[in-house]
Amino acid sequence: MVVHHPRHLERTSHRRFPVTPIPRTLLDFASRASLTQVRRALAEADYRELLDLETIEAALGAGRPGSARLREALKSHQPRLARTRSRTERAFLALCESAGIPLPEINVKIGGWEVDALWRKERLAVELDGDRNHRTRAQTRRDRRKELFLRSIGFTAVRYAEDQVLDEGDSVLADVVARLAEAG
Repeated sequence: MVVHHPRHLERTSHRRFPVTPIPRTLLDFASRASLTQVRRALAEADYRELLDLETIEAALGAGRPGSARLREALKSHQPRLARTRSRTERAFLALCESAGIPLPEINVKIGGWEVDALWRKERLAVELDGDRNHRTRAQTRRDRRKELFLRSIGFTAVRYAEDQVLDEGDSVLADVVARLAEAG
């Protein structure tokens, strides 16, 4: 086993504990994580207003472990990833991104209801149903009340099950694109 020790370890503190600065932490994380995980970490740092792109760019360097993956993640940085709460939401956002359609707002409140994906201008609300939160009778009734409310204020409300998003993404995407085209 080879252990690499940097000549100088940058440190700062958080709540009196020594930690590495965000750029260094992201660089170290990028050397071990997948591109998807690095993109999510960037989005989370951005959401928490901890992201300084210039400082991160300065931390990148030829031969520095993680630089290539972090640079790639920066090129496709998507702050909305931080708003996702499930793999279904992340997969749905990735589908939209891959198709080049305008990205929806994620997990936003409208009239006291939280909507998974929302195209406000086009008046399209998408609910992404995982098995955990949409299986009981009470959960189903709540879902129907939310749909009724959304329709009452002029939104088209559509639902996709988790397996549809994960296994039939092309069909889901075609449906979303068609609904956006109808609205636009």
